[in-house]
Amino acid sequence: MIALTFAIALPVVAKEEEGKLNVSEVVVEHIKDSHEWHVTDIDGEPLIIHLPVIVKSSTGWHVFMTSEFTHEAINGMKKGPYNLALCEEGENVGKIVELDKAGNVVDIPLDISITKTVAVMFINVVILLLCVIGSARWYKKRQPSDEAPKGFVGFIEMLVMYVVDEIIKPGIGKGYEKYTPYLLTCFFFIFTCNVMGLIPFPPGSGNVTGNIAVTFFLALCTFIIVQFSGNKHYWKEIFWPEVPTWLKAPIPIIPVIEFVGIFTKPFALMIRLFANMMAGHAIAVAITCIIFMMASAGVGMLVGMGALSVIMSVFMMCLECLVCFIQAMVFTMLSATFIGLARVEPEHE
Repeated sequence: MIALTFAIALPVVAKEEEGKLNVSEVVVEHIKDSHEWHVTDIDGEPLIIHLPVIVKSSTGWHVFMTSEFTHEAINGMKKGPYNLALCEEGENVGKIVELDKAGNVVDIPLDISITKTVAVMFINVVILLLCVIGSARWYKKRQPSDEAPKGFVGFIEMLVMYVVDEIIKPGIGKGYEKYTPYLLTCFFFIFTCNVMGLIPFPPGSGNVTGNIAVTFFLALCTFIIVQFSGNKHYWKEIFWPEVPTWLKAPIPIIPVIEFVGIFTKPFALMIRLFANMMAGHAIAVAITCIIFMMASAGVGMLVGMGALSVIMSVFMMCLECLVCFIQAMVFTMLSATFIGLARVEPEHE
């Protein structure tokens, strides 16, 4: 499937330097966000899904499609309406900037555009809602005494029961029920985004969980829930833990360390998911590039290294499928553990 991805995407993103494939540029192009959804090339012409641009410049709010930007970049910028331009080069690469009459950058407007990552995320949410609502409708028509569901509904029930019984309940303990909706949402959202990211063509191909803004928001939600779930024992262990007094006063060494730990936990959640998903995509793309790098080295080298690349690509795809589930499970498990730790009651002797 990764080879299919590059059969579609490589003509679009690959650039050459002195006749050689620029692998780093290909990898970055594959995992980064963009204002246009570049699909492939057909007879040398790019096939692009144009997305909405929503920006606030010095002249107010503007809404238009990326098709209104010029096809060719001039001085590293694709110019559009309202003195706006999409930078293709330089320090503002990938950003929409505001230009003066001379064509100089004067400001970077507030940008809340529907980028590729956002569009894919919306598609993933719709798919997830259809799966969940469809399964819920099946249960509304059944009685508890009926046979267990089969097929897709049975698969969803299996995942739900596994997450609840093996992750949420052991991690939180008593009172886990009120946190179950949030944690199930995290699991299925991350799992859906990871799986859709393996599809090399629309509506997939988006690196949603490999975008640090997405993982930051998920970690922030967990952080807020943990702090509001903390009991008095949780806060006591942070600001006045049971350690020798000289470690707490007059210099609060341990309380400072414990307080910093409040923020390092969600930070670890954010980085763990982001780094693993981004690295998986980057490694898979880099391995596939071997085929194209060897194309100019002769038939023998191309066949040998091409076969090795295909085998490694298949292996990486299988590994990525496993990682899709593992990363969703790990994020949910750690979130449940952090919530559980904030609700732990002191042991009574």
